[in-house]
Amino acid sequence: MRKIKIAIIGMGNCASSLLQGFYYYTDKKSEDAIGLMHWSIGGYKPSDIEVAVAFDIDKRKVGKDVAEAIFSEPNCTAIFCPDIPKTGTNVQMGKILDGFSGHMKDYDPKHTFILADDPEPTQEEVVQALQKSGAEILLNYLPVGSEQATQFYAECALEAGIAFINNIPVFIASNPAWARRFKEKNLPLIGDDIKAQVGATITHRALTDLFRKRGVKLERTYQLNTGGNTDFLNMLNRHRLASKKESKTEAIQAVTAERLDPDNIHVGPSDYVPWQKDNKLCFIRMEGKLFGDVPMNLELRLSVEDSPNSAGVAVDAIRFVKLALERGQGGVLHAPSAYLCKHPPRQYTDDEAYRMTEAFIENKLVDSPEPPNVYQEEGKSPVASRR
Repeated sequence: MRKIKIAIIGMGNCASSLLQGFYYYTDKKSEDAIGLMHWSIGGYKPSDIEVAVAFDIDKRKVGKDVAEAIFSEPNCTAIFCPDIPKTGTNVQMGKILDGFSGHMKDYDPKHTFILADDPEPTQEEVVQALQKSGAEILLNYLPVGSEQATQFYAECALEAGIAFINNIPVFIASNPAWARRFKEKNLPLIGDDIKAQVGATITHRALTDLFRKRGVKLERTYQLNTGGNTDFLNMLNRHRLASKKESKTEAIQAVTAERLDPDNIHVGPSDYVPWQKDNKLCFIRMEGKLFGDVPMNLELRLSVEDSPNSAGVAVDAIRFVKLALERGQGGVLHAPSAYLCKHPPRQYTDDEAYRMTEAFIENKLVDSPEPPNVYQEEGKSPVASRR
């Protein structure tokens, strides 16, 4: 089978883990391939994916082969596949716009971005680079809060005629105007804001859904996260967090039996701890009442390497989009978006999203139905009406 050619915006920790994975699984067999949700999708394995073009704005990465750039500072994720051969694809200078927050200049270079001096490309130049590379799918790994930059690259994808996977909490797939434009161009779209394999959000959702199914009234909850990568450093600028907090909070609200008052739910990044590097610590507390109005509470501490956790999901998103391209299916891929992302256009429980995604793989589900009574009943969550 021919390779799935992808383009990447942002050669940070997530891109590093993803690219390492392409090579790590090359000599593996399905029975010993640890850490994959699917070994093969439509006949495509992780090793069938290659980076055709990449963009970044850090001077330590621009101009380097992607195999070298993914190990350059300030990347700090786990290196589980160090011996990656040169790919022949050099990182190109990207468009900055709001992809760089001014406060990042105040930190040690080993922890932060250093802007390259290369001239920024025009939209026409980015489109030409995408088309020339033969890339079929563009993955967005820009920093949280990059609203203008994300929209710039989404526009480039539309003009270049390639699919788009939006891994960050800027609303493209869940924005009806953008979703309509990708549908009109018959280009697949997955988003928004990737959920990790077993990360803070998916774990919090699973527990919230468990409360709902077991008849426990959830009264208040929080999720506090700390980390030491550039993502957490970037998010010290709280002005960049509006869509991130909305995305993460809505992912939990969507599976509650009744939507919590905003004062009773707090979900979001909390602080930057440099020595944690790419390790993410998550603290969850849930308070509720069970039989007889008797109080109960649950506390959980989760420690994960953040970027491999994300890459294990992105590697499936790429192959889902490839299936859609082969089938001539454009617009938002609702089942994969609901399964893989925190802020999809349509929220489902993870069990429902999983079943729909498996049906999508088998080509038994072209599109998912509109959930009934979404937000129509005051105080009800999207999944509540299907209890």
